[in-house]
Amino acid sequence: MTHRTTPRTIAGHTVGGDELLLIAGPCTVESRAQLTAAADAVLAAGATMLRGGAYKPRTSPTSFQGLGPEGLELLREARERTGLPIVTECVDPRDVERVAAVADVVQVGARNMQNYTLLTELGRAGMPVVLKRGLSATLAELVSAADYIRNGGSDDVVLCERGIRTFETAYRFTLDILAIPVLKGMTDLPVIVDPSHAAGRRDLVEPLSLAAIAAGADGLIVETHPDPDAAVCDGPQQLHTRDLPAYVARLRDAAAIGGRALTAGSAMVA
Repeated sequence: MTHRTTPRTIAGHTVGGDELLLIAGPCTVESRAQLTAAADAVLAAGATMLRGGAYKPRTSPTSFQGLGPEGLELLREARERTGLPIVTECVDPRDVERVAAVADVVQVGARNMQNYTLLTELGRAGMPVVLKRGLSATLAELVSAADYIRNGGSDDVVLCERGIRTFETAYRFTLDILAIPVLKGMTDLPVIVDPSHAAGRRDLVEPLSLAAIAAGADGLIVETHPDPDAAVCDGPQQLHTRDLPAYVARLRDAAAIGGRALTAGSAMVA
C-alpha cells in the first residue's frame, strides 16, 4: 500500500513527516491548580502540545460537562505560562468563534465526527482540526467527514484513530491499528492515535502507543493528570504526570527505530 501523507505545519510543528507529535494533558480542565500542574509536567516531559477539555460531551446529561468559558480562560493562562499550543474540543457550532479565540488546534470528538454543521464551520474558521473517528464509523466515513472541513476552507486536518466499539468487553474500545496504514493509503492526511480512550486503562496506554508508532502513526494524543484517582472524569485511563517522563522516553526510543523524532515544546515555564 502506498503511503502519501502530505505534512502539515500546525501550531508551528510539522505533522505527517519525520517528526512525531505528542499531545498530552488532562481529559478535562477542572481547576487552575490541576491544569497548571498538568501543563508544567507536559512541558517538562517534552510533549509537543497541551490538551484539555473546556467542553465535554458526556453520555449522561448529569455528568460533568466541563467548565466552558472558564475552562477556556484557564487554557489561555496555561499557554501563556508554558508556551505550549492548546488543543481543546468544540462541541457546538455556536461556540466555534469562542473556542477558536483560544485554541491553536480544535478537537472534534468521536460523538461529533458526523456533525457536519460543526465540521463546516470549523473549516470556514480556518482552524487546524484533530478529527476523531466515530465509535462505529468506517474509515471511508471518517475521510468523508474530514472532507467537510476541507471543503469548508481548512486543509489542516489530522485524523485520529481512538478505538471502535466491538463485542469485546475486556477493555473500553478496540484500537484499530490497521486503520493507520489503511488511512495512509486512502488520504494524504496525517493520522494520530488516542490510546487513552481506546484502552480505558492507564496500564494499556504505553503498549498501545508503541504499537501505534510501529504501525506508522504520525503522533499520539494521551491523557495525563496530577492525581488521576481524584479526576472528575476518565481517571482510570489517565497517566499520572509523575510517570510521563518515562513514558515519553520510551516513545522517543520507539520513534528512533523508525527514523523519526518526537517534537517537543521549546518554551520555558514562567
